[in-house]
Amino acid sequence: MFKRRNPRPVLTAIGEFFWPRGGWRRAATYVLHRMRRLPDTPERIALGISAGLFVSFLPIFGLHFLSAALVAWAIRGNVLAALLGTFYGNPITFPLMAAGGMELGGWLLGRDVQMSVGGVMAAVGRAGGELTHNLLTVVTGDAAHWGRLAGFYSNVYLPYFIGGLLLGLPFAVAAYFVHLPLVQAYQRSRQKRLEARFKAARERQRQSRPETGEMP
Repeated sequence: MFKRRNPRPVLTAIGEFFWPRGGWRRAATYVLHRMRRLPDTPERIALGISAGLFVSFLPIFGLHFLSAALVAWAIRGNVLAALLGTFYGNPITFPLMAAGGMELGGWLLGRDVQMSVGGVMAAVGRAGGELTHNLLTVVTGDAAHWGRLAGFYSNVYLPYFIGGLLLGLPFAVAAYFVHLPLVQAYQRSRQKRLEARFKAARERQRQSRPETGEMP
């Protein structure tokens, strides 16, 4: 469903992640269009979108798709809608999500979090590199450094995760009630268009049939 005929080069894919071809407005319109056209009930689609938005608030970089699918499955939402819902977390919204999560998590834990969003992302990158290094020490024989990771977990990851968890819940609930009537209206409109096309096709077929009359 989402596979491209001509795969994009890696550098092109990375560049379009930060600035999609046609701009973010067109990309958002495309994602919303695909959400509404999913073959499922409006309730399950709205639940899936909520699941995707919810996990976007969590600092589980690289695992958002898998986490969104698992959350959607757990709440009986549409898994494909959940994958599309993760696009609410993008380079434009991530800084706001990270800042909000860090502030809320630090306040709940009673800590004064004084780190910019760029500092948080840099800390996440360093922690990922150190974790990879420590796991490879089994093969390389180098010394592992778990103390720095413990500090990262306590000072950055834990406040971010707790804050993102609590901040993502109300946004996910709001997303459900916002998208549900939109998907319902779209599906009703689409059903009416399909019925109108079917009636028009039958009428054209009826008119194209040769009329048979009785021989005098």
